[in-house]
Amino acid sequence: MSETTPYEAIGGEAAVARLADRFYERMASVPQFAGIRAMHPEDLKASRDKLFMFLSGWLGGPDLYVQNVGHPMLRRRHLPFAIGAAERDQWVACMVLAMEDVGIAPAMREHLLRAFFNTADFMRNRQESA
Repeated sequence: MSETTPYEAIGGEAAVARLADRFYERMASVPQFAGIRAMHPEDLKASRDKLFMFLSGWLGGPDLYVQNVGHPMLRRRHLPFAIGAAERDQWVACMVLAMEDVGIAPAMREHLLRAFFNTADFMRNRQESA
């Protein structure tokens, strides 16, 4: 018996594409996310496409990012950006809103939130004072 992946549970390719769209729409339009928006190029299309491809595989669907770009190497790819707790929290909050917008079921949102937080926390590369 195979388990349903998060990719399948949230609605597959169409839902993942909507999630990536809403994430970047929220990031570009909500003043609270100005810090992480400033880390991105003016045109968000390439960033959105990469997030879609990454999330596809990360959620248990087709591994599009690896097929098209290579291994994600998340920490290495994010090293040029100063990422601390504030940036992590902005990213996670933006993703929470995007998940709500897409209509991901509350139990799945909670499950994904923990995984998103852990991944975003792993990206931190800026020393912060206590």
